Amino acid sequence: MEYTTQLNSAVNELQRITGIKLEVAADSIQDEERALKQLRSLCNAYKEKFNKNHFLKSLMIGSVSPVEAMEDALRLHIAPEEQRILFLLEMKGALNDTVKEILKNLFPPQTKAYLIPMTECGVAILRPVKDTESEQEIFQLAHMIVDTLNTEALTHVWAAYSGVIHHLTELAAAWQETSLALKVGKLFYSEQTVFPYNRLGIGRLIYQLPVPICEGFLKELFGNDVPDSMDEDTTATINRFLQNNLNIAETSRQLHMHRNTLIYRLDQVEKRTGLDLRRFEDAMTFKIASLVMNYLQTERNSKHE
Repeated sequence: MEYTTQLNSAVNELQRITGIKLEVAADSIQDEERALKQLRSLCNAYKEKFNKNHFLKSLMIGSVSPVEAMEDALRLHIAPEEQRILFLLEMKGALNDTVKEILKNLFPPQTKAYLIPMTECGVAILRPVKDTESEQEIFQLAHMIVDTLNTEALTHVWAAYSGVIHHLTELAAAWQETSLALKVGKLFYSEQTVFPYNRLGIGRLIYQLPVPICEGFLKELFGNDVPDSMDEDTTATINRFLQNNLNIAETSRQLHMHRNTLIYRLDQVEKRTGLDLRRFEDAMTFKIASLVMNYLQTERNSKHE
């Protein structure tokens, strides 16, 4: 009797979530038990395949056709034409329960945002966006997410985000756009933690250049003696000098460094590279060369992993 009641409940549950009506007959308790397990497995498999996160993830990676996407969206009650923004977060460590709980608090159900785990260290957030929200407000929201996770979960986080998505069929393109922003941002703008899809600058261009062209550029600039990467102190000094528009006095003040010490470091860079960073053209050339060297080093490391 107990198995019969459970069996009827499982049949009703399957019909509720799939619309399929079955009639199950069993001649023994053992048959009822097997049928119950099979029905429960079917229900769990269907729920897993057709839950909202699974559907959105499949849509992002392009494993769902546009026709299927619209049918599934209607079945899952996801509005296909609502304006949304896609955020992509990557943690330095694994995506743990603390991070998930913080994100749920930041994006409760009433926000109509979807939290979609993508990898062991990454999660996507698909969030509705209002017509009145400015690009600056979206940028500030991304920073708020990063800062909250850094503070409360004690984990280092990078975030990238897409442009406005007007229809669910644009989600795959937004995913590619946001993934590229995260890769380019981490590679070329290591001092930042938030990477908008439309602020990648020259990093976007270099990232999409073939390796032989990058190697040819460095060889043309330095000959066969391409310099190794600079030490952290020198790199930090140069970056600050460039950020301050080649202003020696302001850079010295911000770094709490004597003017002569800064000039000495710039002279050392000139000896190693042949580029005088006090000249705009040489500074610009050095900046591009350093980005290219960083890109090539990352490419070589990835091939050995």
